[in-house]
Amino acid sequence: MIRRTVLAFALALGAAPLASPLAAAPADIADAVIDRHVLPGFARFEAATARLQAAAEADCDPGSEPLRAAWNEAFDAWLEVSHLRLGPTETDNRAFALAFWPDSRGMTPRTLSGLIADADPVVESEADFATVSVAARGFYALEYLLYDPDFAEASPYGCALIRAEARDIHALASAILADWQDGYADLMRNPGPGTPYKTDKEVLKAFFTALHEGLQVDVDLRLGRPLGTFERPRPSRAESRRSGRSLHNVTVTLAAMRELAMLMASEDPASAAALTADFDRADRVAADLDDPVFAGVTTPQGRLRVEILQQAIHEIAEESRASLGPALGVAAGFNSRDGD
Repeated sequence: MIRRTVLAFALALGAAPLASPLAAAPADIADAVIDRHVLPGFARFEAATARLQAAAEADCDPGSEPLRAAWNEAFDAWLEVSHLRLGPTETDNRAFALAFWPDSRGMTPRTLSGLIADADPVVESEADFATVSVAARGFYALEYLLYDPDFAEASPYGCALIRAEARDIHALASAILADWQDGYADLMRNPGPGTPYKTDKEVLKAFFTALHEGLQVDVDLRLGRPLGTFERPRPSRAESRRSGRSLHNVTVTLAAMRELAMLMASEDPASAAALTADFDRADRVAADLDDPVFAGVTTPQGRLRVEILQQAIHEIAEESRASLGPALGVAAGFNSRDGD
């Protein structure tokens, strides 16, 4: 790239030191995030959704263990990139089509019920199914069809719907990966006039915001929703409780946040060490929780254990604001969930 050639030439000639120790680092840090976190993550996601589609084609019975395993694998792969709510994931509401949650109004079961009751032929065409409400598409809709007793019964239409869901998920994953590989990654590598990012610092700010969005979702939604209030805990609001993976989702996303944070902290050992300690603590708390769907929030002791995990993740976010943000010269900006 021209930008990197100019920078290397200047350094080779012994150019004057830059004003800040990190002034030359934003482009390199952004490249590391793109090459080691973003592109591999979306490639794994696309591959996992291809296996999900193949599993649905091979056996569309809701109780199929290979099908459920493929759904869990693909969902994990989505969670590993779900915080990257920028560019290709936001195009055509792809992120919402993949993951319509929280669903506080019960739109997903209601919309699925309507499709099934009408035996809607929309399932016969990939293009037609893409016009269905986002509430009836993606991982949470497919979770209902595979795990909820009200939906997970083998039937010809149910089979067609499961296959349509898996096909749609793979199509979305493929489109997101293609957009990253065919242009959006280059836009982030080469910010400037006429692009979404004017400087390398703006690119880092986008990734720093993604880190905070991922942590915020864990604190406010994955843990906050089932916690409810002390007087009125809401365990039925836990994410993915039907498939028994509410806590698992938190651990998967924490691992993804750790990877992103460490890549961004690569130029600041003190921040990296502090964040590593905070992530390690959150991981220990999660490992000791032994409450896969947060059912324990209905008891004072069980609630306290979930609150301790919530606080541990909150402390990761606070540490990143206190050390990583200043080291990079950025702060978290607006994210796609602000105002929800």
